[in-house]
Amino acid sequence: MPDIHITRLHGLGFAAARKLAFRWAEEAEERLGMACVYEEGKASDLVTFTRSGVNGELKVTKDKFELDARLGLLLGAFRERIEAEIVKNLDQLLAAKDPLKAFDKGLADHDKPAAKKAAKKKA
Repeated sequence: MPDIHITRLHGLGFAAARKLAFRWAEEAEERLGMACVYEEGKASDLVTFTRSGVNGELKVTKDKFELDARLGLLLGAFRERIEAEIVKNLDQLLAAKDPLKAFDKGLADHDKPAAKKAAKKKA
């Protein structure tokens, strides 16, 4: 039984949903240190992800994203906060006119505070 189960319907179509999920997997590897495996199928794709303290899968279809994650003891203590953040980000992304562009913009905005902090330290 997963600790986190999130299902969201979308109207992106399979090709766009696949691109978005693949981009998510790339970012999960780069930013969160996850090991991700992306398996393409005819009717659905499956992204399996793992790192210390968490593992799970993201199933992608033409009209739905379904995420199941199992948290280790340490991260399990933050389950509600982690789930709320995933839900918030996913809902914002799916509400955007161009989710892939919104995803990339969100990442750029996420990097700005860190860049500003680094610039202040150098000054």
